[in-house]
Amino acid sequence: MLPFWIALQFLSSLPIRLPGMPQPRELGRSLLFYPLVGLLFGLLLWALNSALMGAPLLLHAALVLTVWVLLSGGLHLDGLADSADAWLGGFGDRERTLTIMKDPRSGPIAVVTLGLVLLLKFTALVALIEQHNGTALILAPLIGRSSLLALFLTTRYVRVGGLGQALAEHLPRVVGQQVLILSGLACVLIGGFNGGIAVLLAALCFVGLRQLMVNRLGGTTGDTAGALLELLEVAVLIGLAL
Repeated sequence: MLPFWIALQFLSSLPIRLPGMPQPRELGRSLLFYPLVGLLFGLLLWALNSALMGAPLLLHAALVLTVWVLLSGGLHLDGLADSADAWLGGFGDRERTLTIMKDPRSGPIAVVTLGLVLLLKFTALVALIEQHNGTALILAPLIGRSSLLALFLTTRYVRVGGLGQALAEHLPRVVGQQVLILSGLACVLIGGFNGGIAVLLAALCFVGLRQLMVNRLGGTTGDTAGALLELLEVAVLIGLAL
């Protein structure tokens, strides 16, 4: 179960302690458990949503969103911010885009992008709470973290060295494909028709966003992977709220 704990430590802010430095093979296998971490997040959010029923609507949505962000420690929002800055400031140039992504500072476009994404998540949550559609809170994190597995299965990691390269090189590809299929089936079992719609919508967004990465960078980075997750979560929430 060490790969699961690696995945949970990396994707969450939960106080997970590993017995030592993971081996590259264990890092690669941890990707197989990303959908399970997403399901765990979704169940926690679903339980919180149920516990808050009867609370003022806007406060209810704000608390759910706050816990959602805290669960991941803002990891993927950071990737979204870096990607937004780099995409605008890179002027279409691959090396310039990669260089800007390494800059820890956030420019105006990063701040605006984060604000818009969080606003869209919040308003979608308001609508979903009004509709008593709690399953969306399970589907969005599950699909978002499954998308990371799909990205590493289909897309070259472009930065040499570091965690991302170890993940990409040591991911068991056949098992990864099987896990991805099971994740899609789980979405349908959990959400029924809405689960199928969420998977289809996420797949369409995934194809488009992945193509943008390939066209600009020739592959993906950790930052663009985080951006992908955040944007797919937003797309699923909005799609299910409409």
